Amino acid sequence: MGDWSAARALRGLRDRLERLFREAAKFGAVGAVGFLVNVAVFNLCIHTLQLAPIRSGVISQVVAIGTNYLGNRYWTYRHTDKRRIHRETMLFFFFSGIALVIENAVLAISHYGLDYTSPLADNIAKNVVGLGIGTVFRFWTYRTWVFRSGSGRVLAAASASADGLPAEEQREHRRVVLK
Repeated sequence: MGDWSAARALRGLRDRLERLFREAAKFGAVGAVGFLVNVAVFNLCIHTLQLAPIRSGVISQVVAIGTNYLGNRYWTYRHTDKRRIHRETMLFFFFSGIALVIENAVLAISHYGLDYTSPLADNIAKNVVGLGIGTVFRFWTYRTWVFRSGSGRVLAAASASADGLPAEEQREHRRVVLK
């Protein structure tokens, strides 16, 4: 009996780690698109529109946040509870706003505090250091607070049945059985 329970526990752990990996990969793909939008808009604002670095950073990040919300809502976390979308949207933009402050604070410290004012220094401060810290913060807050099930747990962690099928495969299996 002990061997079976240990094997089941290892299988459950493996399944949870696989789901976490898939979630992180999707989050990363959405973030990569958001990163490209962020960098493009930031450099457009700085070099074409001649806006100040912080103003450019805020504008570019607001555009990227909108892009990321759509990607995360309708792809990364599409399996989460849709009944609380108003709450989810408010929390998403609240935590994204905090990450916006983190990212632009790093830029402000670099540009104004340390006097690294070249375009390369601005891009490294904002789009490497600030974005790295902000991304870790966003991933944790989105999966912990924003995209949750109605019961208060992250639905992705509970979406597998006893046989280990993800929720999407369970639905497809039910469709086949009902035909």
